[in-house]
Amino acid sequence: VVQTFILVGEPVSSRSVAKHAQHGVSAATIRNVMADLEEWGYLEQPHTSAGRVPSSAGYHLYIEALMEKGSLSEDDRRRIDGDLRGGEAAPGRLVALTSQLLSRLSGQIGILVTPAIGDTVLRTVDFVPLSGRRVLCVVVSEAGFVENKLLEVEEELSREELIRISNYLTENFRGRTLRTIRERLLAAMTDERSQMDELLGRAISLAQRSLESTQGPEVLVEGTAQLLARPELENLSRVRLLLDMFADRQRLVTLLNQCMDGSGVRVVIGEDSSVTSDLGFSLIARPFGTGEGAQGTLGIFGPSRMEYERIIPLVDYLGESLSRALESSASR
Repeated sequence: VVQTFILVGEPVSSRSVAKHAQHGVSAATIRNVMADLEEWGYLEQPHTSAGRVPSSAGYHLYIEALMEKGSLSEDDRRRIDGDLRGGEAAPGRLVALTSQLLSRLSGQIGILVTPAIGDTVLRTVDFVPLSGRRVLCVVVSEAGFVENKLLEVEEELSREELIRISNYLTENFRGRTLRTIRERLLAAMTDERSQMDELLGRAISLAQRSLESTQGPEVLVEGTAQLLARPELENLSRVRLLLDMFADRQRLVTLLNQCMDGSGVRVVIGEDSSVTSDLGFSLIARPFGTGEGAQGTLGIFGPSRMEYERIIPLVDYLGESLSRALESSASR
C-alpha cells in the first residue's frame, strides 16, 4: 500500500494491491487485511468510497520494519563529493552548497540550520585595534565559522595588550561554547581575585562584551518553488500554511534542533509534530558538525509521499560529507 501510494499519489484499493503484488490471496482477503490495518491505525480512508492511504504510524512501520534499506547511487555520491571539497571552500559556502544539494538531489525542500552564535564552540578569539578606542573582535569556531564584532572600549588598548588578552581567552576557553564562556566570565567578574589583576580584569570585561550576542541560528531553505507544482499543494490553503511556516521559522528551528539528539537520521512524519501534521509533510533530518558536539542540523522537508528508500541515505551521506568537509576546512 505504501509503495503504491508513493508511486501514484492516489488512495490504494485492495484490487490494486492484488493486481500489483503476488500475494497468492484474493482481493477480498486483502480488503479485510487492509480494514484491520485501518483499525490498528496504520492506514486511513480519506473518503468512504476511496481506497486507503498510509497514516504516520503506517509510514513508520514501513520504514522501520518493511522497507528495503536503500543506498545512494554512485552518481549522487560523486556529485556530493565533488561539490563538498572542504579544503577548497569556506564553511559558509559549504553549508550553502549542502542546502542546495539537499533540494536538487531529492526534489523536495532542503533545510539547513546552523547553530546560534552562543552554541558554537570556540577555536580562537582575536582582538584587533582600530582607530581610537575601537576594537574588532574576531571569533573563530571549531567548525571554522567566523563572527566579527566591533566594540568601543572605555580606554585605548595597545596591540600588545590585546594579543595577551586574546591568548589568555583562547588558551583558557578553547573547546567551550560561547554561552558557557560568557557565563563563566560573568561569574569571574564578581570574584575579588579578578580585580587584583588588571590584565585579567580587562580580559574578562572585553570578552564578556564581545561574546554577548542575540543572533539566533541561521536557516537556509532551498527548493520551495519546485514543490509548489506538486499535487499535494494544489490547495491554496495548504500553500498558505507552507508560506506561513517559513515566515515563522522558529517553529522549524525548534523541530530541527530536536533532531540533534544522537548522531543518526531521524524521521518526523505527519502527526509526530505540529509542523508536519498541518501540512501532511515529513522531515528527514540529522545533525552535522565537527568535534564532539553537533554544530547544526540538515534535512529534507516535503509531502509524506516521498521515496524514503532514497531520501534517508541521501540525508545521512550529506550530513557525514558536510561534517568531513567542515573538519577539513577548519584544519587549513
